[in-house]
Parts: sequence; structure tokens; C-alpha cells
Amino acid sequence: MNPRNRIAALALLLAVFIGAPPGAHAQPAVNSTGSDIFRSMQQAAAPENVSSSLAVVLLITVISLAPAILVMTTSFTRIIVVLGFLRQAMATQQTPPNQVLVGLALFLTFFIMTPTYIKVNDNAIQPYTRGELTQAQAIQEALKPVREFMFRQTRPNDLRTFLAIAKLPLPDTPDDVPTTVLIPSFIVSEMTTAFFMGFIIYIPFLIIDMVVASTLMAMGMMMLPPIFVSLPFKIVMFILADGWNLLIGSLVRSFH
Repeated sequence: MNPRNRIAALALLLAVFIGAPPGAHAQPAVNSTGSDIFRSMQQAAAPENVSSSLAVVLLITVISLAPAILVMTTSFTRIIVVLGFLRQAMATQQTPPNQVLVGLALFLTFFIMTPTYIKVNDNAIQPYTRGELTQAQAIQEALKPVREFMFRQTRPNDLRTFLAIAKLPLPDTPDDVPTTVLIPSFIVSEMTTAFFMGFIIYIPFLIIDMVVASTLMAMGMMMLPPIFVSLPFKIVMFILADGWNLLIGSLVRSFH
């Protein structure tokens, strides 16, 4: 794919996720560079006409907004919250470190979201770069698989709550739900599901803590912190139960 076409495709994805209206243009800046960029945006009627200066601006914008897009519209939120609960339940302090947990969550997110983004690429980005779709049509096609994924994970109660806050009537079909309502509903649903999974994870480790604390009290070892004694038992139990396989498998399968 031509580099300019690739930048145009990234800009299309950005418009999909932040809800930018089709054909929207930035306001001209007062300096000459800003004026050049504005004129480039006005003349970029097709992907191949995107200028180098505009391409740089769009690339920087996509990079700066990528973390927020990833958190808002993918499986990343549920995964990282559940992994955080696991570390807290095991009381291993900073093990695994944050970089490892975030990296694991990112690769699991790529694995889970691959079918969705394949549809986005096949139905929107590739036809747009070939000139078969207009920008408005490409945005609508790209939104469809992303919205389908979010709808599958969103609880109806959360969706009704945000519709009520927005003072919108109950929709007849999923297509009637605005994306600006769907995204916060999806995030709240993800947090609720992640907290429920975290509660389930906590139970076996809490039992170990209670048994160890009761044993130490019965032995009169009041000055020995129970966490120092229970930690090895938690690690051994997690390893013997093949905990990582169970946890990761449950996380991936939870995205129905």
C-alpha cells in the first residue's frame, strides 16, 4: 500500500473511533504552515492526494489518541483489570511488573480483536484506498464490525442507563443507538464484568490467607506477618492448578 494511502487509512480509523463527521476540515491557522496544511486538507478529495504535511499531522494525531482508542473500544479494559486483580490477590507486590501485564493485555487484545479488524480492513479501508468508497461510506462500513463487537459485550442495563442520561428513547434496532452512547455503555459493562471476574479470582487466595492467619494465631506466632507465609502457598497453588492457562483461557472465552 502506498504510504500516503496508509496514512489516509489511519485517518479513516481515527475518524471512526472519535466520531469525526465525514469531510470535516480543520480550521486554518494564522501562520503559513497552518495555511498550507489547511489547503492540503481541502484539496485531499482522494487518498492519493494527501500531502506530506497533512500525513505527518494525521500520523501524530493517531499515535497520540491510540491509547484512548484502545482502552475505549477493545477488550483491553477487561483484561488489564482482571490481571491487576490477580496480582493484588496473590499479594506479589510488583510481580509481574506493570510492563509485563500491559504487554500481555495488549497481545491478548490483538488476538481477540483480530477478526473484527480484519472485517474493518476488508470492508472499509481497502475499498476506500482503492477509491471504491467515499469517506462517509468507508466510515459507516468500518463502524459496523466495531459496533457489533461492543454490542455483544454491553449489558442492556448499562445501555438503558446512558440512553436515559442522554434523554433518548429506547431504540428499535441496534442501528438506532448512537456510537457516543454505545462506547461509555461498553466501558461500564467491561468494568462490571472485570470486577466480577476479579471477585472470583480472590476467593481461593483469600481462603489461603485465612487458613494461614488462623494457624499462626493458634501457634502463638503473632509477630509473623501472615502474608510472608501464605505467599509461597499461593504461588504453588497457582502453578499446580495451571493458573495462567485457566485465567487466560477464561478471559479470551469471555468475549462471546
